[in-house]
Amino acid sequence: MEKERKISNADLNALGIKDLELLVDFSRVANGLLKNQVMDREVILEHLEALLDEPRSYISKTSGKFKNLAEKVIALKKKGKLVKKENDIQPLRETMIGFPVFGREHIEEGAFGQMNTAMKLPVAVAGALMPDAHQGYGLPIGGVLATTIDSIIPFAVGVDIACRMCLSIFDMPASRIDRDKDRLKKLLTDHTVFGMGGVTRSHHDASLFDSPQWKATKVIRDLRDKAYSQLGTSGTGNHFVEWGELSIERDTPEGLRAGTYLALLSHSGSRGFGAGIANHYSGIAMKKTKLPGEAKHLAWLDMNSEEGQEYWVAMNLAGDYASANHHEIHNKIAKAIGMAPMLRIENHHNFAWKEQLADGAEVLVHRKGATPAGKGVLGIIPGSMSTPGFVVRGKGDPDSINSASHGAGRLMSRNAAFKTLKRDLVEAELTHKKVTLLGSDLDEAPMVYKDIHTVMAAQRDLVEVLASFQPRIVRMANPKERPED
Repeated sequence: MEKERKISNADLNALGIKDLELLVDFSRVANGLLKNQVMDREVILEHLEALLDEPRSYISKTSGKFKNLAEKVIALKKKGKLVKKENDIQPLRETMIGFPVFGREHIEEGAFGQMNTAMKLPVAVAGALMPDAHQGYGLPIGGVLATTIDSIIPFAVGVDIACRMCLSIFDMPASRIDRDKDRLKKLLTDHTVFGMGGVTRSHHDASLFDSPQWKATKVIRDLRDKAYSQLGTSGTGNHFVEWGELSIERDTPEGLRAGTYLALLSHSGSRGFGAGIANHYSGIAMKKTKLPGEAKHLAWLDMNSEEGQEYWVAMNLAGDYASANHHEIHNKIAKAIGMAPMLRIENHHNFAWKEQLADGAEVLVHRKGATPAGKGVLGIIPGSMSTPGFVVRGKGDPDSINSASHGAGRLMSRNAAFKTLKRDLVEAELTHKKVTLLGSDLDEAPMVYKDIHTVMAAQRDLVEVLASFQPRIVRMANPKERPED
């Protein structure tokens, strides 16, 4: 294991430790754990910060490594000698920057509250809310946030970095789905792997791992083996790989030919690699940029700092990895059916891009659950397991910051779905739409999503529909898997 640099007094001062005796104790415990490789540096600092906020939670752990420190923190707090200074916290703007909302009537109040907070950030420049928006973590799902060019917010990118859609169109009639249903089902079960611990035994093309970027930082190096083992796998929750009917009404300059075709659509992201990056750098951001409680998950990294540059490199590598992940799945299935796709379309969300606003301002655009929709840019906006998705061409609308929705958007929580939905009614809906479902559960039923047609109508100024995709054979994670989307 590579030796990590010592936890300095400056690191501990940054957590709010000013008392000299406590500083010595914290340093002794922290560097002892580091020296003995009990925990890595960032995990130790996370524990110390949590201990300062909630010391009693560490008292109950009789064999805990931090119990004695917690007792000293409690004693100092009682004497009033350990109080965080208010000026350690960066204030929000008194008034928020206004932002356009597409499909306002279809968006829950929680999403508005989160977006309002984001638009009070000192680094916020512009924003927009897409019609599939719903409450998320930090920035709402369906939120688009442009910040100053030197500020990047890990939680505004999201945990599943570069989660994306990928569509392979085969020069086969869609009727093959009914004629060869058993074979197509088997192709999905043989060449896809779902679940948080899912790994693959063989790879079609692992050349991405020849990139020198995998040696760029310790965080990336530590996650490389996990990324390699998970290449060609899919996540849980709303991630899927499915066969469907793609209907194209007219020829397009992008190579879409009028007709109805067999197509393969997948939705997944950067797996444990992206999650590891997100968790590591969001923790650093929240230490470096102290914000009021309602905004703490919108903490940013300075792009001119070492951590900001590391995150930028790691995020972009996660984007390349997520794309390779989809290609691995699609190429294995294409090889099994003996035909290369005549066209492949893909796009991602949960990412940050360096772009220019209409007024020429250079910004970082965070799209958390929102699709890039610059002028002429192709994308895929899915519905649900029984309703259509759409291939779209962006119109480059400046109000939306060149964005569109990334799907239909949830209408109800997972808990609400389990409490209210009837399994027989869901099965009846799937039978009516001729959908064969492999895996999944009630929390991903079609009824938990907004009406995709209503969502598309709310963004007709943002994208042009070129084709529709009707799911027919859908594979998702085992119902017992914890959702990670």
